[in-house]
Amino acid sequence: MSTRAARFKQADATRALRAAVAAGLKPSGYRIDPAGAIVVMFADGAPRKAANSNPWDEELQA
Repeated sequence: MSTRAARFKQADATRALRAAVAAGLKPSGYRIDPAGAIVVMFADGAPRKAANSNPWDEELQA
């Protein structure tokens, strides 16, 4: 039986949390979904827009 590579590393989770703090947000934790994506959670539960979001994205989706 061989071991497979981890879907994420602890350094990746730490990097995501530090980026949220650097952006002025207050993360309450994180979770790893089955695909290996890191989801940062916030205490108030309000959705956050990505810092690199484009205002035209909302117009095109309407």
